[in-house]
Amino acid sequence: MTTIRKAVFPVAGLGTRFLPATKAVAKEMLAIVDKPLIQYAAEEAEKAGIDTLIFVVGRTKNSIIDHFDKAYELETELAIRNKDALLQIVKDTVPEGVNCVFIRQSEALGLGHAVLCAEAAVGNEPFAVILPDDLIDNEGDNCMQQMVAVYDKHQGSVIGTQTVDMSESDKYGMVAGPKVEDRVAMVDEIIEKPEPAEAPSDQAVVGRYILTPAIFDVLKTTERGAGGEIQLTDGIAALRKTEEIFSYSFEGTRYDCGSKIGYLQATVEFALKHDELADEFGNYLRQLEV
Repeated sequence: MTTIRKAVFPVAGLGTRFLPATKAVAKEMLAIVDKPLIQYAAEEAEKAGIDTLIFVVGRTKNSIIDHFDKAYELETELAIRNKDALLQIVKDTVPEGVNCVFIRQSEALGLGHAVLCAEAAVGNEPFAVILPDDLIDNEGDNCMQQMVAVYDKHQGSVIGTQTVDMSESDKYGMVAGPKVEDRVAMVDEIIEKPEPAEAPSDQAVVGRYILTPAIFDVLKTTERGAGGEIQLTDGIAALRKTEEIFSYSFEGTRYDCGSKIGYLQATVEFALKHDELADEFGNYLRQLEV
């Protein structure tokens, strides 16, 4: 049985919804309290047993590369000042045994194209795809841990989904199919951003996937779809003709940090759980309610 060892992070987007903040800083480096979005995504993968993190970056995303690189000057200064706790935080950005790979996406041609850029690094094995914009909070196993368990059981591609209001179907890829077990269904149909009247169900694809390497050959022949881009959803729809694909309605709360309101909601919720800030910030919010 093949396990999931590698995760692809497509992070080449321009982040225009957060301008001017993202003019010089990658949107994935925007912090939720004191940790950037991309690190939450990386830690989710690591907890799921993934040891190779593959970042597909754009020309302006050097801050992501720097974040996961060793910071010799910072670590030396913290060590000299005996700031051991802070030093450990810096070192834990990339835990021992975890490798980072950076690939340049020379042209923004869509999520499907970004995944295809990772083919050489992934090789002939199943892999995860994690979109950092979708921050998912869990009390127990995180979203990718849950999906790896589904993959281990069914040995087929797995798409993370959540229930959405049908009026919002044109914002997501939408899937439908018969239920296999609790939270797991076969994917019979997948459509990228359909109008509500054409949506096959209320199950929307969010930014978590486990895919077999067969997706690469499919993406090479996938034509541009919605937005004039090579859509991963279209590639998955073609892959479904030759392989079983499963959807998994994950347990947890998703924050759409690609939107300003979702980003602010995540900031508030994570601050209220933060070891150092929870009480003080909670008191502040209660004062605002008066």
